[in-house]
Amino acid sequence: MPNIPLAQVTGHVDVQTTDELVSNVVGITVPAVIKALTEDPAPVAAPTEPKPQDVVFRGNFDEINRYFYENGWSDGLPIVPPTRDRVEAFLKFTDLGPDTVLGQAQPDNRIATVWGAAVNGVMAGCRPEYMPVMVAALRAMCNEDYGVEHSGNTPGAETLMIVNGPITQDLGMNNAQGALRDGVQANTSLGRWWRLCLKNIAGFRHHQTDKATFGGTWKVAMAEHEETREEINWPPFAAEFGHTAGENALSIARFTGGDVVTSVFGSNAEEILPYLGDALVRISAWQLVFTVGMATGTYRPLLILSPILAKTIAKSGWSKDQVKQWLFDNARLPASQFERYMGAYTNLVPGRRTLADMVANGEAPAVFAESDDPDRPVPIVCQASDFLIAVAGDPGRTNAFVMSHNGQLGYTVGEAIPTPQNWPSLLEDLD
Repeated sequence: MPNIPLAQVTGHVDVQTTDELVSNVVGITVPAVIKALTEDPAPVAAPTEPKPQDVVFRGNFDEINRYFYENGWSDGLPIVPPTRDRVEAFLKFTDLGPDTVLGQAQPDNRIATVWGAAVNGVMAGCRPEYMPVMVAALRAMCNEDYGVEHSGNTPGAETLMIVNGPITQDLGMNNAQGALRDGVQANTSLGRWWRLCLKNIAGFRHHQTDKATFGGTWKVAMAEHEETREEINWPPFAAEFGHTAGENALSIARFTGGDVVTSVFGSNAEEILPYLGDALVRISAWQLVFTVGMATGTYRPLLILSPILAKTIAKSGWSKDQVKQWLFDNARLPASQFERYMGAYTNLVPGRRTLADMVANGEAPAVFAESDDPDRPVPIVCQASDFLIAVAGDPGRTNAFVMSHNGQLGYTVGEAIPTPQNWPSLLEDLD
């Protein structure tokens, strides 16, 4: 809507006094509204863009990169020019036609196709055999439950893609030391590809529709440590979304921050879990409005266990579900502190309502008002299954990683990864 008139609200309402807010609205906002309603806006031509398979430019490597950057199609790093030959090489690794629709992505409401996935894959430095993962990830991006339209919101959360199944080995994905660091082509380029798709397909442009206050660099894709998961007989991460062990699948979620938990000490689950629970509590602050308040029951913090920690916990006879239950029962903070995050430090739940008020109104589970003691411990999620647990990282280190989740602004979703019928022979040709 290129001609839509806008009326500015000066400053931010959360840091203005009532008098300042009234003065700014009456003196600036209202006149702008009146002007917008009574004057015809200056005509602005709707933006045009090339068709999916148009050749948009011809030139050398540097010229192409400059052209793509000036048009907002790159992330500022050099891209691989997406020539037709390169794109068609990617299409060999899917049984889907290039015009197959994978979904529709907001905010531009642009149709996401197999061709679009391949073009951005070439640009990101992916290899053609990554195409099945890209197809699944683009479907997940367009899943309404995920809420791609929130990708440019002010907290600046970043999406983490977690991949399960034999395909992680087929593609040479890193699942061990440096599991969240760039350096392995599959993990790194798939993470970059995701961000390019957000820009070129969904429509999140720097300083335009992307309103992240700070933001962060795209996260590399993470592969779960399948060897450890199979050894301890824990379900894969993708089982959270209906996928089974041995199935190629991926999951995505948008996380607002993270922290490493180093040198975890203990020879059994009972000794190890208190440190991990404490880390999950410490990483959770304003995000608790997604536990109770803004969108009850949508907060899903992530705990990534290094293989040796997962093995030690499993050796104690603990299943993943039992770990989640322990965290629900013990990873808690005082109710008064929860209420500060919910309505004193922020204005995300106006009215300074207490947890007890919300329970009484049917807006929160009873566990949040088991007494009237302001220092009573309350959980950071609504139910044990809200915790997410994955296994990855250096097998020789007793470290973990925790991530706070963006709640309703990035629900966690999963998708099966569709490999072509001739997948084994395609892999043999690569050798």
